[in-house]
Amino acid sequence: MFKSIAPLSAIIALRFFGLFVVLPVISVYALNLPGATPTLVGIVIGGYAITQMIFQVPFGIMSDKLGRKGTIIVGLLLFAIGSIICAISVDILGLLLGRFLQGAGAIGAVVTAMISDIVREEQRPKAMAVMGGMIAMSFALAMVVGPTIGAFFGIHSLFYLTAVLALASIFILVKIVPNPPQVIHTYHDHSKLSFLAHPELIKMNITNFLQKGMMTFAFMMIPIILTRSYGWELFDLWKIYLPAMIAGVFAMGPAAVMAEKKGKFKEILLIGIVFFALSYYLIGNANSETLFLIGIVVFFIGFNMHEPIMQSLTTRYIKVHEKGKVLGVFNSFGYFGTFIGGFVGGLYFKEVDGSFLQSLSDISMVIVFISLAWLLLIITLPNPLNKKNIYINLDETNKDNHIKLDTLNGCDEWYINNTENIIIVKYDEELLNEDKIKQILS
Repeated sequence: MFKSIAPLSAIIALRFFGLFVVLPVISVYALNLPGATPTLVGIVIGGYAITQMIFQVPFGIMSDKLGRKGTIIVGLLLFAIGSIICAISVDILGLLLGRFLQGAGAIGAVVTAMISDIVREEQRPKAMAVMGGMIAMSFALAMVVGPTIGAFFGIHSLFYLTAVLALASIFILVKIVPNPPQVIHTYHDHSKLSFLAHPELIKMNITNFLQKGMMTFAFMMIPIILTRSYGWELFDLWKIYLPAMIAGVFAMGPAAVMAEKKGKFKEILLIGIVFFALSYYLIGNANSETLFLIGIVVFFIGFNMHEPIMQSLTTRYIKVHEKGKVLGVFNSFGYFGTFIGGFVGGLYFKEVDGSFLQSLSDISMVIVFISLAWLLLIITLPNPLNKKNIYINLDETNKDNHIKLDTLNGCDEWYINNTENIIIVKYDEELLNEDKIKQILS
């Protein structure tokens, strides 16, 4: 399993590294460009998320219809072109254009869908944990590499680096990543938009929106406050990002195990939200540098507890033929949150003086109250542990009986994997059992 999904996880990790590596420094960099305003800086930080949001669903649908690999290649090429434009930009508008193009390569949902194509659902938590772990490692590395390389070689060098990594990812995809299996599914009277009303998917979409919004707002504020209020230099930022990420990674492991092995998805999400609320209370109301730094560490712990399990949990509510578009919507909510976080940060950034710090305190308390409402939403989220899959060799079934599964109470979905010559039936074990399914199909 690891051999199959590690290359794909590496591709998405490299792409996220390209986005993360500029986060610690881009607000300071963009403020010094000709034509910069606080609002435009906020859009630069979260602007790539707007095009991500717009193109996630089209890329997901394209991958469902035309194939995963070709769609991913198109997205990586767009990301590379956008990175080069960012690198050569001499004013804020050029940087903004490059960021929009970076976001247009919206392959996050496609890569996740391809991973879920390659591995069985029972192995999917491990696969998603591997992907989440690689993303977290890329995040941690980016927090160190970004400020260090940016300080010594200029921020533009970071964008050239991301372009090279995008092109390297295409090589990995073509040469190493296996092709997904050929799947046949049959659904009668199934609405193509029914997933939009799925209550659990709605809750996960809102969760992704809020988590990514809070992340971007934090990255808008943290480097500006540290450099202008507390006198830090740009190359000193790693001194807080690195220990904060280490704390987050240590929290991520036990959180992923509790969620995936013990089925404590809801509990981990709730604990993470509490950390978000506490971190923003500390960041917004800190009266000393120490409390502000503690708030940053608490934030990274909450973020890393959420990140490895959210996509894994979401895929459990998706039918096989809808992976691309449903994950596209899920990621669109996340990227919309990213944009809103950067945009709101730009609106609240005036000057780093008393008025700014007061506005930061106000918005932080608003985020705390939003987190409380978020807690109530997740409390109603059921754990999908009663959903099981059965895999039966096609030669052991009567193909004329397959259609009976459409009306079988407790059968969530069924589909055929031609590559492995099996039929997969997903069912609710409280309503159905394996013997009944085998009896019907025989």
